[in-house]
Amino acid sequence: MKIVSVASEMIPFAKTGGLADVAGTLTHEIRALGHEVIAFLPRYKCVDLQKGGFKVAIDRLLVELGGEKESARVYHAVDSKGVQLYFIDHPGFFQRDQLYGTPMSDYPDNDRRFIFYQRAVLETLRALGIAPDIIHCHDWQTGLICSYLKTLYAREPLFKKTRTVFTVHNLAYQGNFPPDSLPLTGLSWDEFKLEKLEFYGKISFMKGGLVYSDAVTTVSERYSREIQSKEFGCGMENVLASRKDSLFGVINGIDYDEWNPETDADLPQKFSVSAMEGKKVCKAALQKENGFKSRPEVPVIGMITRLVDQKGLDILIPAMEEMAGRDLQFVLLGTGDEKYHKILRELAKKHKDRFGIHIVFDGKMAKRIYAGSDLFMMPSYYEPCGLGQMIALRYGTVPLVRATGGLADTIQEFNAKTLKGTGFVFEDYSSEALLQALGRGLKAYQNQENWSVLMKNTMTSDFSWSASARKYVEIYQAVSRGKLKSTEK
Repeated sequence: MKIVSVASEMIPFAKTGGLADVAGTLTHEIRALGHEVIAFLPRYKCVDLQKGGFKVAIDRLLVELGGEKESARVYHAVDSKGVQLYFIDHPGFFQRDQLYGTPMSDYPDNDRRFIFYQRAVLETLRALGIAPDIIHCHDWQTGLICSYLKTLYAREPLFKKTRTVFTVHNLAYQGNFPPDSLPLTGLSWDEFKLEKLEFYGKISFMKGGLVYSDAVTTVSERYSREIQSKEFGCGMENVLASRKDSLFGVINGIDYDEWNPETDADLPQKFSVSAMEGKKVCKAALQKENGFKSRPEVPVIGMITRLVDQKGLDILIPAMEEMAGRDLQFVLLGTGDEKYHKILRELAKKHKDRFGIHIVFDGKMAKRIYAGSDLFMMPSYYEPCGLGQMIALRYGTVPLVRATGGLADTIQEFNAKTLKGTGFVFEDYSSEALLQALGRGLKAYQNQENWSVLMKNTMTSDFSWSASARKYVEIYQAVSRGKLKSTEK
């Protein structure tokens, strides 16, 4: 099959979150399964085309935007794994310091930027005569492509057999803009209806993908069910419920070459499931780095997160005073809301012997935390998939998670009698439930014989991308044959 992947970010070129990991890794996995894969990305300021051997594919591509013509240059290369890469270059839209906005707010012209990008993708395919079997669109920045193929491009012979799959990575980010953005799209006002693109008086790019795609996927089975409820549907629950027969949950994976304690050069010492001494070295180094006493018998709890309510900060903060009274050490890495920066810094000053707080983004430190911690905390209110718990498993660090989205799909409560399970899970979104789960984890840690079995359980779990990529290919094939039927409930 010929698969076109369209995303607003993709490793190794541009990243703000997990979307980039998925867009980059999934393309390689699908290519490895024998399919032709073509990936599109805006040419952001952070993208160095000289490193990738890019050449100009289209010197001047004219794209309609609100009745006027904007021009783009399109660059092309083939990466080391055989994925074809196309970058849409428009300096006025994409040569900026950040992808989507400043720390204060989104860029005010994000509607123009991503309308242009989506039209440019389709116009590039048309100019080069590329007829995809599937266009796989990721998140709101690409949702209108699904709309375009059923409206403005519906009679384009090149796309006669093209079908779309739209993946929701996080439903909370929807790309909703004022009604006067609609003329920029080139779509008619007939699209500004409740059953189409209108969403509470705005035009929603996310809704374009949800309504017009041939299949909708999201990044875990549980999240695909949760977003059909009012609590987690972000206003789109009825739209998603109407798509239940073509809505799939496919759990994300991680790159097992990148996240590998046996080969990770950023660790104080490498280790494996059959040679765990290195993990003890990593723990001692993490304790020293954070000014803690080097005590092997004390469990170290790691947390790497955005400091926002969604990630459970509003239940973690009230629990931290009680945590400070327990025999543990806690290391947190992340940035986010300023209110949490201030609170966490104050707690770190008050409890220097217990809490190591790092309000920064540091990829190498993150690896040291994954490798040196005993427990890894993710108390999220909602979590579409989550990658942190999978990385923690890979490094023999036991996840402590709330049962939501992908966290519920990937982590099973450890049973001290059967020695089955991979972590500690709590249901209620409360500080009390978090502390109870932490108590179970601390108690389990006291039995080092059982803990060794638990670490082996984590490290032998398989959340690599291969199984997920095969499921995506099955969805692509079913969409192409018109025999799509979701089994999600």
